[in-house]
Amino acid sequence: MSDRAEDLIVKLLRNLGSKKEVDQYLKLFAEVDGRRFAVIKVSGGVVRDELDALASSIAFLDRVGLTPVVLHGAGPQLTAALEEAGVSRNNEEGERRVTERGIEIARKVYQRENLRIVDALESLEVDARPVPTGVFEAELIDRRRVGFVGRVTKVHLDLIDSSVRGEQIPVIASLAETSIGQTVAVNADEAARELAKALQPFKVVFLSPQDGLRDADGGILSAVNLAEDYDDLLAAPWLTAGMKKKLEEARAMLEVLPRSSSVAVASPENLARELFTHKGAGTLIRLGERIRRFDSLEGVDVERLRGLLEDGFGKKLFLDYFDKRQFFRIYLADSYRATAILTLEAGVPYLDKFAVTKDAQGDGIGASLWQRIVDENGKLFWRARADNEVNPWYFARSTGSFRSERWIVFWYGLADFDEIERCVKNALDMPASLKAKPEAAS
Repeated sequence: MSDRAEDLIVKLLRNLGSKKEVDQYLKLFAEVDGRRFAVIKVSGGVVRDELDALASSIAFLDRVGLTPVVLHGAGPQLTAALEEAGVSRNNEEGERRVTERGIEIARKVYQRENLRIVDALESLEVDARPVPTGVFEAELIDRRRVGFVGRVTKVHLDLIDSSVRGEQIPVIASLAETSIGQTVAVNADEAARELAKALQPFKVVFLSPQDGLRDADGGILSAVNLAEDYDDLLAAPWLTAGMKKKLEEARAMLEVLPRSSSVAVASPENLARELFTHKGAGTLIRLGERIRRFDSLEGVDVERLRGLLEDGFGKKLFLDYFDKRQFFRIYLADSYRATAILTLEAGVPYLDKFAVTKDAQGDGIGASLWQRIVDENGKLFWRARADNEVNPWYFARSTGSFRSERWIVFWYGLADFDEIERCVKNALDMPASLKAKPEAAS
C-alpha cells in the first residue's frame, strides 16, 4: 500500500467513533452478501465539487473489505454542456425534453464523469470498474412530447455481479437504454430506487454536499423514523423542496426493501462516520415503528419491558423496580426494542431509564425516541455513570452537566441555578435500580 493510501486510512479512522463501534459495524456488514452491502448514490454536484473526498471515502470502504455499488448523476455538468452547445432542455410547455442532440451530449457527459470517478479511485489503488451503460433498460415515455426521456423497466445485474466477484467496485452512470440500444435519459432517483429494488441492499446512501436533512434551527436531523416523523416533517414550513424530495424518495425506496434496510443522507467526508458509528454524521432514515406513550404501567407488558431494560444495560433490574417507582411517562417502541422511563422529581421530569436493545443499536430508533422525549418535555435531567460509553451521545444532547466521582448528571432545558442545583442533588441521591455485574472469576 502506498504512503498516500496509508495516510488516507489513518486519517479516516481518526474521525470515527470507538474501536468497539467500528468493529461492530464491520462484523455486521461482513455478514451481508457482497453486492448487498450498500448502494451509494452520488449527486452530480459531489462529482463536480468533492471528487477527492468521494474517492477517499469509497477507498476506505474498499480497504476494510467492503464493496459498495456506486451510482452517480451528472446534472450540473449536463446543464452546463447543453447551455454551451445552445441546446434547450425544455419543450414549449416547460417540461423536460431531451432532443437527439441532447441525448448525445448527455451520453458523452455521463461517460466522462464516470471515468473521472474511476480514475480518482484508481489513483488511491482501488480497483474500480466503469459501467456507463448496460444496467438500466427503459422505455420511452412520449418521444413526441419529451424526446429521449425514459422510464426504467428492467435492471440488468450481470455487470454488477461480475465486478463484485472480481472485487471491483462498479461505478454506474444513471443513463438507460431501450431494448434496441437507444440511449435515453432517466430520472436519477428512479434509477436509484430500481437498482436498490433489484439488489435489496442493507444500506442506501445519498451523498450530497449537505451533511443531511435539517431541522427547524438548521441543525442536522440525526435520525428520521418514518412511522413517527413523516407526516409532521412534510407539513413543516421549514422543510425545503429538496429535503422533501429526498424524504419522499427515501420512503419510496424503503417500502421495497427489507425492514432491516436503511437510507442515509451524508456528505462524502462523513460517509465513514455515518456508516460505522452509532451517532452517525448525517441523517439515518428508516421505515421505523411507532413509539407509544404510557402515563402508567397500564397497558405495558412489564416482563417484556424488564427484558428490554436488562438487554440494553447488560444488568439485572432489582425485582421490586416496577413496584417502587412512581412513573410519570413511559415511552415504548412497538417492538419493545427501545424505551425511555420518566419519573417526576420536584416537578421536573427525571429520565430514570433510557435503553435500546443491542440488536437495535445503530438503527436510529434511539435518536427518534430522544426527539419524542424533548418534544413533549420542555426540560428534564438524568444521570449516567462516569465511565458510561454512551456519555458522548448524552453530552451532545444535553444543555449542561455536572460531574461527580461516580456519576455525571445531565440536564436539558434547565436554566435556573437553584433548580439545577436541586436536580443535581436529586439525581445523585437516587437509589440504584440495577444490580452490579458479578466479578469475573479469577
